[in-house]
Amino acid sequence: MRLQMIMVVTFLVPLALMGCVRLEGGSKPIEINLNVNIKQEVVIKLEKDVQDLVKKNPAVF
Repeated sequence: MRLQMIMVVTFLVPLALMGCVRLEGGSKPIEINLNVNIKQEVVIKLEKDVQDLVKKNPAVF
């Protein structure tokens, strides 16, 4: 019986002395910047359109 009491105390004392774990979010919200540069895509489309236009009307250019 005494051995059981010592074992219980041995396990409970460290549990009682453990610190509390707390998780908190930051005060600022998370910001995800999704600015995407689409200039390159527009330029490529414009270049293809110009190439087609030059092929159709070579005398204009």
